[in-house]
Amino acid sequence: MSNDMPITRLTVPPLHAVTRDLAATAGGGRAPDLVITGARVLSTYSDRILSDREIWIAHGRIAAVKPAGSWRRLAAAPAQLYDARGGLLAPGLVDPHLHIESSMMTACAYAEAALLNGTTTIFCDSHEIGNVADVAGIEWMLQDARQAPLNIFLTVPSTVPATDPAFETAGGDLTPAKIGALFDNWPEAVALGEKMDFVPLCLGDSRSHAVVAEALKRGRPVSGHVYGREFVAAYAASGVTDTHEAVTREIADDLIEAGIWVFLRGGPPTTPWHSLPAAIRAVTEWGASPKRVCVCTDDRDADDLFLFGQDWVVRQAIAAGIPPAQAWSMGSLNPATRFGMDGEFGGLGGGRRADIVLLDDDRQVRNTWYGGALLVEDRKVTPILDRQLSHGRYRYPPAAYRTMRLGPLADLTPPLPRDPVTANVIRIGRPGDIALLHERIDLAPAPDWRTHLDAHDLCFVTVLERHGRHGHAAHGLLQGFGLTDGAVASSVGHDAHNVIVAGRDPADMRLAVETIRDAGGGVVVVAQGRVQALVKLPVAGLLSDERATVVAEQTRRLKQAWSALGCRMPYMGFNLIPLSVVPDIRLTDRGLITVPAMRQVPLFETA
Repeated sequence: MSNDMPITRLTVPPLHAVTRDLAATAGGGRAPDLVITGARVLSTYSDRILSDREIWIAHGRIAAVKPAGSWRRLAAAPAQLYDARGGLLAPGLVDPHLHIESSMMTACAYAEAALLNGTTTIFCDSHEIGNVADVAGIEWMLQDARQAPLNIFLTVPSTVPATDPAFETAGGDLTPAKIGALFDNWPEAVALGEKMDFVPLCLGDSRSHAVVAEALKRGRPVSGHVYGREFVAAYAASGVTDTHEAVTREIADDLIEAGIWVFLRGGPPTTPWHSLPAAIRAVTEWGASPKRVCVCTDDRDADDLFLFGQDWVVRQAIAAGIPPAQAWSMGSLNPATRFGMDGEFGGLGGGRRADIVLLDDDRQVRNTWYGGALLVEDRKVTPILDRQLSHGRYRYPPAAYRTMRLGPLADLTPPLPRDPVTANVIRIGRPGDIALLHERIDLAPAPDWRTHLDAHDLCFVTVLERHGRHGHAAHGLLQGFGLTDGAVASSVGHDAHNVIVAGRDPADMRLAVETIRDAGGGVVVVAQGRVQALVKLPVAGLLSDERATVVAEQTRRLKQAWSALGCRMPYMGFNLIPLSVVPDIRLTDRGLITVPAMRQVPLFETA
């Protein structure tokens, strides 16, 4: 049965009239607006499953959890009654770290997939759109979030640009003053986003610490991003109190003992975003308490978001040995507690928002109530949510559609060396590994590039500055990418989001870049002079303005075409090739950068 209650927004703190009515409802003096009865209840407060319960709801909030059938003793019947038929009610999931832009959808579109997966609250870091459009881009995203049927909070982007401008060119520059203003002007800005420049931070860089200070002096948490156990102590001392980059049991244990909240990142097993099984062993094998451990999704494209949401990550924690109720707490109450919002959501206590999910015995989400409104029923969007997604979406301003400022296309491949050289090559690591390896390959004179490419399993890769600054283009060589024909390109080149293109055929590479330029942004696969698949991303070169189901289908076709070309690295991993904060070597519009030394090296060195 459907529910036509309106979609209610977050109220912090509850109004006096609301708390008065909640108390009256809980005491039986006022009829509930909605009772969900005939259920078991997952208590994140005690990590138990409680049998034969019902939840009383008023003003979009929980008035009380009662024994099943208690509503029958009320003087007046509830306005609406929902029979859960023995299902399991749990608090809506809270995702403590993600990037909406990685889904290539707007916030309003993102809400559809999130709610289908039982996620009702998210904390997003919008540094991608900040890197493209500075404060204006972040404020577009915040306006979008305000119209989405989802609790969306911002962890203010902390590292825009991600590295020194000498190493890459971004469209935005978020100074400490701009970050402070975002905190002061937007109540949704509740924490500082992941501090990706962890090496400068640990070495005492003044700008990095000035950014952190803007959060600390306002009493806001600071989120992190760190690789390497040797950096943990200095990172914690710098004021960082969470990170999602624990990739092993050892570093997860170090982080917990350093007082840093650990967000275990679960992602599709074939991608770099599935570090949960290794890192969770600090809890399951070494006995660390999970009280400061959460689970998160981090990055998902639209297709994967429907399949591998926060609920899937919770089930991965269960599969790794965490008791089910405790695992659900790691995906709901623990994240809410980390951000000081456990009085609003994360549990089914009195006064909390009625953000509730109905699960089957396999912990699959069947229903989602958001503020007491039934938005997902039997794993399908209800009419009330469909209307909101179809007619209530935020429309980005014209400026958001004019960010692709590519200059005249220069040569997309490097000149063929005429003398013996040593090439600094980017080698693709193991499947699912985010790191790129630095190889040095000796190249003797050859009649054409095909000779070198075939002999060493290479293809070209080029990054082009697209923010209208100077038009730089830098060349590199990829080893082990697997592409032997055609070209692939993307305007989602993390984190400055310049255009990255790879291929063996210069004509196909040019067509790929031209297609992205003409679409205003996107990800494209080209072969034999034809576009095989394209996801158009006209909003800041990062986002589609279509609904989630449309973007998911386009993304599925893109991944099929991507694999058909033989690419061994998923396209989301390809987008990270310019990410110059991850070892060992990266390619930005400025050239090849070694990490963490942050040293620029030439493509060719004379032998």
